[in-house]
Amino acid sequence: MVDLPLSGQRVDLDQGAVAWWPCHIGKNTEIGPECTIGALAHIGQNVVLGRGCKVQGSAYIADECVLGDGVFIGPSAVLLNDKFPPSNDRRKWHPIHVGDGAVIGGNATVIPGNNVGERSVLAAGAVLTKHLPANEVWGGNPAVFLMTRETYEARREVVV
Repeated sequence: MVDLPLSGQRVDLDQGAVAWWPCHIGKNTEIGPECTIGALAHIGQNVVLGRGCKVQGSAYIADECVLGDGVFIGPSAVLLNDKFPPSNDRRKWHPIHVGDGAVIGGNATVIPGNNVGERSVLAAGAVLTKHLPANEVWGGNPAVFLMTRETYEARREVVV
């Protein structure tokens, strides 16, 4: 057996980014400054992570997806790229683009080709089956509009 740590190994990447081993980072993936990648996360090939992205443990980001700056991906969230798997044909893929400052909650799933707008929020456990506009919060299966990002931020500040 190879002598590797089983968990919790911090791996310092370029420009202040960090990944927690074990995780997978595919070939030709660009990781921006100050990103954090959690243990057991899978980041495919040719993925782009903008500055300050946080990808929580067990998240799955398919090949060729693009995340803007300051994106948060919750634990076990899934971003897919192939509507009819396994197509084995990159020409049929529809990678996801996630705008700056967007939040994708834990266990949420984004179906291929459905982009997530800037500063939008996809609730935990939601399934996104169409484009999520900027500054909106969606949840459910299939995900639907719940509120504006402004209302979401106001509710975050309320202590019950």
